[in-house]
Amino acid sequence: MACRKAHHAGSWYTDDAVVLGEELDKWLQASGLHKSSNVRAVIAPHAGYSYSGRCAAFAFANIDPQQISRVFLLGPSHHYNTRKCALSTASIYKTPLGDLPIDLEVYQELRATGKFEVMNLSVDEAEHSMEMHLPYLAKVFKGYVLKIVPILVGNCTTETEAMYGRLLAKYIDDPSNIFSVSSDFCHWGQRFSYTYYDKKCGPIYKSIEALDQKGIDIIESGDPDAFRYYLHEYENTICGRHPIGVFLNMLKHCMTRLRIKFVQYEQSSNCKSMRDSSVSYASAVVTVEEE
Repeated sequence: MACRKAHHAGSWYTDDAVVLGEELDKWLQASGLHKSSNVRAVIAPHAGYSYSGRCAAFAFANIDPQQISRVFLLGPSHHYNTRKCALSTASIYKTPLGDLPIDLEVYQELRATGKFEVMNLSVDEAEHSMEMHLPYLAKVFKGYVLKIVPILVGNCTTETEAMYGRLLAKYIDDPSNIFSVSSDFCHWGQRFSYTYYDKKCGPIYKSIEALDQKGIDIIESGDPDAFRYYLHEYENTICGRHPIGVFLNMLKHCMTRLRIKFVQYEQSSNCKSMRDSSVSYASAVVTVEEE
């Protein structure tokens, strides 16, 4: 059976297991957040750990591994062009902190729908969006039996996002599952071909924050149509917009009442002139609403 190598270890994050484990521990503890059995999903960034690792901890620190046996990963496709969602050909995803086996039974169920593509191993390994969540999952679930369900989300239409949302909704109703949704937020600057600036907000970085906050408020409302309208209006360069779109549609169609709450927001740097650039990172936790 094929293994997906930890392709970005040693560049996007350290491949030294001891150093990596200590780094993640430090960030998880520094978040000051506590594990909750109510968590059904997180949204977390996927940049190199020197940029977004600290922010990501604010998502993963909430996960209580005791009741969870399966994590679904929804990550955007940065290099491979598809209008669908794609499944891996691997049976194991390797990380410096231990291997994570794919749930082949769930994969079989998903394949049987006829709605998923299969990505080859080179496409899988080139993509970083899900890999950057794996060391945190390996860390949080250390000592527990865990299977993962990686799903690469392509450049889906509104209708396709809704279809996948309906298809995956039943899985979030199962309390032994959680979803890990991978997204960075605004990519600002000439190198990203995006320089929206509302001068009323003050410096550029404050305008970026206000723009991201509008999107965050809409994601927290759980409304996929409002999120789509926001993206159309502002063209904010949220690279995980399709995984988030699928996830919001899941929430619309599942039986469980869930609440999205963003708990951390950061920018890679404070843009003050049009020559500057930055990427924004945000972490959220999705919990079952109390009756």
